[in-house]
Amino acid sequence: MSSFYQYIIVCSLLFFNSDYNQFNTIYASKNTLTFDIINKNEVIGNLKATKTSTDTKTHYQSVTTISTKILKEIKVNYKYDVTYERNKLKKANVYIDVNDKPYADILTNWEAKHYQITKNDKKEKVVEDEINYATILLYFNEPIDIERCYSEQDGSFNTIVPLGNHTYKKINAKNHENIYYYKNGFLQKAEINGGLVKFEIIAQK
Repeated sequence: MSSFYQYIIVCSLLFFNSDYNQFNTIYASKNTLTFDIINKNEVIGNLKATKTSTDTKTHYQSVTTISTKILKEIKVNYKYDVTYERNKLKKANVYIDVNDKPYADILTNWEAKHYQITKNDKKEKVVEDEINYATILLYFNEPIDIERCYSEQDGSFNTIVPLGNHTYKKINAKNHENIYYYKNGFLQKAEINGGLVKFEIIAQK
């Protein structure tokens, strides 16, 4: 596998993004987090995650931009659109472009009795288990008593292992391990191991 595609895979481990609609209601609440993306002590990008909630629905937005050089200069943008209703995942859409060209479009959609996973307009597989904790929640909710989380990027479940002191290890389908550090329930830092390339994301003060 080329270094370029290794880079895309690593970034896919990192960023679980989403978009949200504005609500014309006094009951909506909004929470925004921002992070620096660091490689070899250099800031190469940023990530802004937003959570907007009403009585029964929660919408997440996370917009990520990375610019770096692996063989050649590349720019990657991520946008995830994730909707929960009564703490259950209803829809997740992941869109990625590389150098301003479409790279991937992945949809997870609840359809009465199961989730349909679609990649680039092609139906891939069905997930029958109810999804309560997807990777986007790792920004906002410390995974206390959570044993696995759903990856909106590839339609698989990742294992979560508590390490103590509000620190957790996430193991994805490729057996890559990422470490997440929390304070007061929110993500403060993550160490992302993608094999050939390693990143950190650090919460801005």
